[in-house]
Amino acid sequence: MSAVGLWGLDRGGIWRDEAVTFQVARRTVPQIWRLLHGVDAVHGLYYLCMHVVLAVRPGEVVLRLPSVCGAAATAALVAALGVRLARPRVGLWAGLLYAVTPLAGHYAQEGRSYALVAAGAAGATLLLARGLDERTDAGRAALPRPSRHTWWAYGGVVAVTTLLHELAVFVLCAHALTLALLRAPRRVWRAWARAAGAAVVLLLPLVLVSRGQSQQVEWLPVPDWESAQRLLRAFAAGPRGAVFWGCLTLMAVGLTAGRTAAFAAPLMIVPPGFLMLLSQVKPLYHDRYVLYALAGAPLLIAAGADRLAGLAGRRPHAWAVTAAGVLAVALVFLHLLPLHREYRTPAHRPDDLAAVSALTAREVRPGDPVLFLPSLGRRTALAYPKGFRGVRDLALKTPGPESGTLYGREVGPWELQRRLASVNRLWVLAEPYALRSRWFPGEPTERLKLVAVEERFVPRWEGERDGVTLRLYVRRPATASLAPLGRSPSPAPR
Repeated sequence: MSAVGLWGLDRGGIWRDEAVTFQVARRTVPQIWRLLHGVDAVHGLYYLCMHVVLAVRPGEVVLRLPSVCGAAATAALVAALGVRLARPRVGLWAGLLYAVTPLAGHYAQEGRSYALVAAGAAGATLLLARGLDERTDAGRAALPRPSRHTWWAYGGVVAVTTLLHELAVFVLCAHALTLALLRAPRRVWRAWARAAGAAVVLLLPLVLVSRGQSQQVEWLPVPDWESAQRLLRAFAAGPRGAVFWGCLTLMAVGLTAGRTAAFAAPLMIVPPGFLMLLSQVKPLYHDRYVLYALAGAPLLIAAGADRLAGLAGRRPHAWAVTAAGVLAVALVFLHLLPLHREYRTPAHRPDDLAAVSALTAREVRPGDPVLFLPSLGRRTALAYPKGFRGVRDLALKTPGPESGTLYGREVGPWELQRRLASVNRLWVLAEPYALRSRWFPGEPTERLKLVAVEERFVPRWEGERDGVTLRLYVRRPATASLAPLGRSPSPAPR
């Protein structure tokens, strides 16, 4: 998993979500704390951790190294789960399957919290198995001290995991179903409830704050059957063809694997199922939010393969069965190499901010005025400031770190009109939807950018990178006056 994560880690560009991590984590701790009161509270603990990491050396590779470590830890924990729940070869196969799954490799190379959350969920599941074993061995005897420590460790890992991303709380639902399927005694339920309850209490303040920031995920659609099918294909080692159907068959066989299935199936099914169900009322679902559920899939597949190997009666040659399984995983990885390569290209992410910054550096001169349309387009300048060195950000009033916002606070419409009146040459960096659609912003300053530029300026040059448009405008010989600020101006003809 470490090798897969490090392969192609330096893509030469970060995308928008990674850019947020990069610019927020480099702020001071008080500035990060102020930001979290208004936006991105759900990622607060992750930003604070990355603040420490990037203090060593800020850069694209260092930004992603914690995710590589998280993915490697998850693969190891999945293997340890297979060993504890079944036998060593099940753990070996499951850990290798996790490592070669393209979805795991994708998020191992992302400067966000999801790979670390997956490691936390897998670690909590392993501690649950350990605590259940210790309690079962203890019988009705007095509670042994190691078991008590295990349950407190479980609660601590769950707490940290959910604070890294609050939607990881659904792992507790999966664990509750596991205890029910295994008919855990009351003393186990009580120990689990205390540990889980403590973690939930610690999470509640974050939930209350993040509820007030729910507008950040308003873009998420309501998941449907196609979403569920897409997730299933991502959880299988191969998303299509014989590999997919083979994995699906082994998963079905693995459901009969008793104790292993009681852990793996709820972990794989319950968190995505609950989140999709909740998202029918309030859309919150995205496959990256349930990446931690992936750990259940390779466990089921490996358990299914082990069941079939047992039916074949190859007990005297167990080493040959183990080697055959490892060879099968290696062949799957070779089959998936084109997909892994595709995941490591900048084109696989929604945007390439480095390319946009390079375009700006080539065309815009120091001192030139620039408008970002809308203001979140400023993320390119924050992630790659070299391309914007010396330019005049015409609409900016207070930068993000000082204003407690992601992209800074902008001036009002009157002040922007005054600033526009003093320039005859203007660059506009626009998101894909801003100039080529019927998008018409409700925010007065954004609306003024769109309308005033088209009324008072004419385009002279245009370049594009990854859907983002850089356009040079020059003032019209005779400009019409802008509409009064008391009413919304009508959009200029396109």
